[in-house]
Amino acid sequence: MLSLLHIENIAIIEQADIVLQPGFTVLTGETGAGKSIIIDSIGAILGQRTSRELIRSGAKKGFVSAVFEDIPAALKRQLEELGLDTEDDGTVRIQRELSAEGRSVCRVNMRPVSASVLKTLSPYLINIHGQHDGQKLMQEEYHIDFLDSFFEAETLLEQFRPMYAELHTLRSKIRELEKSGQQREQRIDMLRYQIDEIEAAQLQPGEEEMLTERRQFFENAGQLAYSLQAASKLLSGGEEEDDGAMDLLSRAADELADVAALSQDLNNLSQKAEEARYQVEDLAASVAMLAADVDFSPKERDAVEERLDVIYRLRRKYGATIEEVLSYHDKASKELGELENADDRKDEMMEEYHRTLTCAREIASELSKRRRQAAEDLEAKIVAQLKDLDMPKVRISIQVSSQTKLNPHGMDEVRFLISTNPGEPVKPLSKIASGGELSRIMLAIKNVLTQTEDVGTLIFDEIDTGVSGRAAQKIALKLGEISHRKQTLCVTHLPQLAAMGDHHLLIKKSLSEEYTFTDVFSLTEEERVSELARMLSGDTITELSMQNAAELLERAAANKKK
Repeated sequence: MLSLLHIENIAIIEQADIVLQPGFTVLTGETGAGKSIIIDSIGAILGQRTSRELIRSGAKKGFVSAVFEDIPAALKRQLEELGLDTEDDGTVRIQRELSAEGRSVCRVNMRPVSASVLKTLSPYLINIHGQHDGQKLMQEEYHIDFLDSFFEAETLLEQFRPMYAELHTLRSKIRELEKSGQQREQRIDMLRYQIDEIEAAQLQPGEEEMLTERRQFFENAGQLAYSLQAASKLLSGGEEEDDGAMDLLSRAADELADVAALSQDLNNLSQKAEEARYQVEDLAASVAMLAADVDFSPKERDAVEERLDVIYRLRRKYGATIEEVLSYHDKASKELGELENADDRKDEMMEEYHRTLTCAREIASELSKRRRQAAEDLEAKIVAQLKDLDMPKVRISIQVSSQTKLNPHGMDEVRFLISTNPGEPVKPLSKIASGGELSRIMLAIKNVLTQTEDVGTLIFDEIDTGVSGRAAQKIALKLGEISHRKQTLCVTHLPQLAAMGDHHLLIKKSLSEEYTFTDVFSLTEEERVSELARMLSGDTITELSMQNAAELLERAAANKKK
């Protein structure tokens, strides 16, 4: 069960610590006070999608944490599978930090996890039933999900879904192979031409880079030859005139050698001159060798340009680089092989398709059988619940229609039919159920489905829409009954529901000069009377409304003892 909820900088809640108890807890407050913020905060720690708009205006981060106690064995096993442990006291602590940049950080018992991990854990922690769940009852495509939840169809569906996906994939591939022979031959001709064109070029990885470098050499060859020849002449000297640097340096070294013995400084200078002479000689030899190697072959230059042109044309057709062109060649070769052997592959796929279809139909047939059996049981249990909710004459029929064509759920379509008046035939629930009836039917279904679930906490968010009077009282009694099995929280506007709570939390909004704040208060019995009086009569609380509120609490206390 949820024992503590801590909220910081979420919407108009600056900071709130909400301590929760076992049993039935009601949350009340004026419209806009921030009750939905509590539900959104709980949704955040359950891994639901959040928005940066959820963060309080002016704050850089929002933060929600929750502590769960008395966790079910199934949750412990799930935590172990995820490599997460409970705290020493057996509790589970979940935290989620939201940033204004849209990022979020999730932790379970101080270990970082992804939001998807929180989603995996959520079915064992909290089940939230809101107004949108009632809307699902109005959409018949969701009816099959309610029925499947009742008899745990997930085991069979986990076997069926991969087969259904495989059938879809095989059908697509077979249709491709069944294209007209003319189209296939045209494709084969095109692939052969493309493959031959690429193979004829005999491309090599890295070839284009080497050829580009060689082309740059040719483009600068004139300047290169001139500079090398000039440098060689300056270093080695001309044939008839001007001595080169090498000859001048050699003469200077000889002059210094003649006086080297006169002092240590002159000896050092003589040695440096000798070293310089050898270095210049090496330099002159290297420059002369490069100058001799400069080749201006027009044929090679033309061959380089032609090769680069071939590569360019292939890249325009098949890929941005030689590697991509070669990769396209491999893909085209594979497709060509498949097309040339299309008939054989089609026969193989047809055999595989029929084998998979047979297996899928067997599982779908078993699902259909179990749905029909479960439908009768679920009908009886929902009717029993609805009798407690002031709908004693209601009849429910869950229609399971098997189709010849498979669908993602097997081969069935499911519809919930209802008759609320004696003598009237059952009709689609979406056609005849009123808002108040819809709320009670959804509550009845929820009560039946959660009886066997491992979840420890149920939250009902304004399920009293369209309900008043005697029906509201019946819903209150039903929620009180549910709270004996599981911790139950209910956000409500109805005083009849609020009075049935074992614990009462008031969500109250206050204004300062610059900001709006929401606080959460745990009410005493005396404070509960005032809050119920407000819910009965609005802002003007009279002595009569206070008396009526006190009577509501007294009747609720008496009902709890029954």
